[in-house]
This record gives sequence, structure tokens and C-alpha cells, in this order.
Amino acid sequence: MTNALAEQTPPVPAALRAWIAGIGDVVVDRAPEDAFTHVPDTATKVVVRVARNGRHDTLVVGPRTRATYHTDPDERPVSCVQLRLAPGAVGPLLGVPAVELVGRGVPAADLPGPAARRLARELAVAAPEEITARLADLLPPPVEGSRERLLRAAADALSTRPDRAPAAVRDVARELAVSERQLRNLFAAGIGVSPKHYARIDRVRHLLRHAASAPWAQLAADAGYYDQSHMSADFRTLMGVPPTAFFSGRRPRATPCGAPRP
Repeated sequence: MTNALAEQTPPVPAALRAWIAGIGDVVVDRAPEDAFTHVPDTATKVVVRVARNGRHDTLVVGPRTRATYHTDPDERPVSCVQLRLAPGAVGPLLGVPAVELVGRGVPAADLPGPAARRLARELAVAAPEEITARLADLLPPPVEGSRERLLRAAADALSTRPDRAPAAVRDVARELAVSERQLRNLFAAGIGVSPKHYARIDRVRHLLRHAASAPWAQLAADAGYYDQSHMSADFRTLMGVPPTAFFSGRRPRATPCGAPRP
């Protein structure tokens, strides 16, 4: 089957990295033939969407703690630019704790942060190819306080990398000289999910990226699971089906979309 979604991930300019962790440019050139999957995601995203009638809007999409499966692909926008916010960027930019956005999609103009309203106003009239260049003028000066540095260090330690598994939450708290409760509070405000759930989501996303490149047992070890059974149980909790079912196309029944989704 030909993929109807063409996605590009240009590098994030150095001047934006305090606020933006990733930029994705998605173009829908025709209706996808199958149901589509929204995988779990720890990031809050600012999404600039262009509808088939040419109308632009700017939406903030919060972290997604479980996979969802949808039909009604004709309702998808023609294109969208997704700006993945860096850990700790949600409060200063949007004016709300990240935990308030979990599982939600909110028009950026409805959020209390002045920067959110400015992004909604300015990005809604920008051509998709102009958005990255305009961000340097739209974003405020970087916030580089101790809380932000602590949160980013913790998020990095809890992330799965090609050369290392994520650290345990208790070890991260000890290394950063904070209590586990303080770490949970930092993650609730700055990312939206607990440190433990952040690591679980990141590990499953690692499996989704690398499933074709190594045997299951090796993937389980690389991601820091106790064993392959532990990996399968975690994957099923977040994705709704075990890995073997998901990658063979035996996925949960898709439900209709209630509104256009990024």
C-alpha cells in the first residue's frame, strides 16, 4: 500500500532548542486507505493545520498516554506542521501546567499564556514553509532556571537511547539530589506525566522505531526490560495489543474521529 502521509523532520535550529524539541511537517496527498494510529507520546505539541478549504488553525495537543486507533481519514487536514515542545516549555509558553493538557486538544488562542495567543495569531496566517523561520521572532527569550535544567536532565536520563537503557526513577532522583516526590511534581508541571510513565512511553516508542532492526529479545534488553515477557506486557498496556499482533496488523478496532486530528 502506498503511504498517503509524507512526513519530513527538518532539524531544529539552535536558537529554538530551548523551546522546541522537534519539528514535523506532514502532508496528506490523498485519503489513507487504512485506519490510522496515534501512538503514545510524552510531548505537548503546537500543531498548525491547513484544512482542505485553505483555513488555518493552531492547536495545542497534550501528551497521549495510550494509543488510539481511528477511521474517517477524509477528515484529516491537508497538511500540518507539528512543533514538539521541549521538557519544561509548556508552562512558560502556554500558561498552564502540562498535566492539564494530557489527552486534550485545545485551540492555542484559548490558553492563558501571551506567547500561546501570539503563536495562534501569527502562525495561523503563515505558510507552512515559513513557520520555522518565523519562530525565532515569535518565541520569548529562553527560560534556563534550575528547574528547567533539572527537568531536562531527568527526562534525558529516563529516555531510551541506542547505546543505553533508561535509568530507574529512584536512581535519577538520587543522582539529581531530589526526592522522587519532587521529581513527580516537576514532571507533572513540565511534561504532564509521571517519571515512570514517561519512561514507559519512551521505551514503547523505541520499540516502534526499531522493531524491524533486531530480534525481540535484544530489543527488550536494549530498552531495559526484565525480559521479553515484561516488554510484551508493557507494550500491550500502552498499545492495546501485544507487539506481535500490532506488527502483523491485528490491532484494536478503529473508532471514528470526532474532529480533525493532527
